[in-house]
Amino acid sequence: MSNAVSDEKSKRKAMIIRASVYIAGTHLFAGFVILLFALGNRHH
Repeated sequence: MSNAVSDEKSKRKAMIIRASVYIAGTHLFAGFVILLFALGNRHH
C-alpha cells in the first residue's frame, strides 16, 4: 500500500515540477517578446 501512495506522490510532484517549468518558460518567452517590442519601439 505504501508503495502505491509514494508512487502517486512522486507522480504528483513530477507534474507540479513540469507545470512550474512550463509556466516559467512561457513567462520568460513572453518577457523576451515584450522586451523586443519595447526595444523596437524605442528606436523609432
